[in-house]
Amino acid sequence: MASRSVNKVILVGHLGRDAETKFTPGGAAVTRFSVATNRRWKDQQSGEWKEETDWTNVVLWRAENLANYLTKGKQVYVEGRIHTRSYDDKDGKKVYSTEVVAEDVILLGGQGGGGGRGGGDEFSQTQAPVSMPRSAQGGGAARQPAAPQDDYGQGITDDDVPF
Repeated sequence: MASRSVNKVILVGHLGRDAETKFTPGGAAVTRFSVATNRRWKDQQSGEWKEETDWTNVVLWRAENLANYLTKGKQVYVEGRIHTRSYDDKDGKKVYSTEVVAEDVILLGGQGGGGGRGGGDEFSQTQAPVSMPRSAQGGGAARQPAAPQDDYGQGITDDDVPF
């Protein structure tokens, strides 16, 4: 019987900073961003609620058009795999970096102005979520994000975002 292994990560969290896109010498776009995920639990001894935030670095290949929508504070769904790489720093010391290589990225936070959506803020399928599907990694067609609107009617600024 063959040995099996699984390397799959699913994150739902908020972007800690705006995504940055750079290009390799071969012209491939590399978009990097960080995702904050929270965990809350009740301490057994003190009975107090505690919370911790984990920050995960994410790398998304060949999706330069998506970076404009990946802005600080937005809620995202990320599906991908863990990858650890190493390099030598300027002092010759080996440094290890672990990150998630994204295969799917979907914006979850709604941007509508209220009005009959049942109170949820997630994009519905009819609103075409911003995504970079796995099939687009090999040159297939990616779902394109909806055109940005001038005013989303919520009056939220960067000062309102807790990150």
